[in-house]
Amino acid sequence: MKTKLSVNINKIATLRNSRGGNVPDLMRVASDVQRFGGEGITIHPRPDERHIRYQDAYDLKPVVTTEYNIEGNPIPKFVDLVMDIKPTQVTLVPDAEDAITSNAGWDTIKHKAFLQKVISDFKKEGIRTSIFVDPDIKMIEGAKDTGTDRIELYTEDFAKLYGSGNHKQAIKPYADCAILANKLGLGVNAGHDLSLDNIKFFKENIPGLLEVSIGHALICESIYLGLDNVINMYLNKLK
Repeated sequence: MKTKLSVNINKIATLRNSRGGNVPDLMRVASDVQRFGGEGITIHPRPDERHIRYQDAYDLKPVVTTEYNIEGNPIPKFVDLVMDIKPTQVTLVPDAEDAITSNAGWDTIKHKAFLQKVISDFKKEGIRTSIFVDPDIKMIEGAKDTGTDRIELYTEDFAKLYGSGNHKQAIKPYADCAILANKLGLGVNAGHDLSLDNIKFFKENIPGLLEVSIGHALICESIYLGLDNVINMYLNKLK
């Protein structure tokens, strides 16, 4: 099956914010990503707005003609934003306000009641829900009880082990979790530190992989190879 590529454009906003003004133009980049073949746009606004600003999220709504995925910790301000915009998908991430980047998935058992309420509210508005989880069988079972449509597997550990050459060890917990998620009727997404080096192997070994969200690696690779070229390299590996 085809796996969709959603491009996280946070790093473009980081570059823009570093000098002020509007260079690079986030709206133009989002439009170009889709024109080059990207099948979705992902953003992850944080409370300090150090990369994606909350206004960016609103400004992007008419620009995104594919799938619009907004990630974040469901604090009240974030929930209000998502409810206003009504993106294709909201991905819930339990990151601290001062986190440099997402570094852990939800404890879906401990936070079951909280997640059930938030997810129910989003689904009433027709917003597809996904929750960020570690590759832990218990967390997948817990995710089912929250009512979420999908899970997003947090792939940093996979990327580290794959990079050290331990490919089979790297992929096994993710494959096991994907198999269980499929059995439970949960859609499977993935993201974090996926790159041109490891994406093909990951795709080939994760059954039912619906979507990957890739930002940091893709933007860095594009500095050398060009955004159009890199997006199509990913699309080819995800076939």
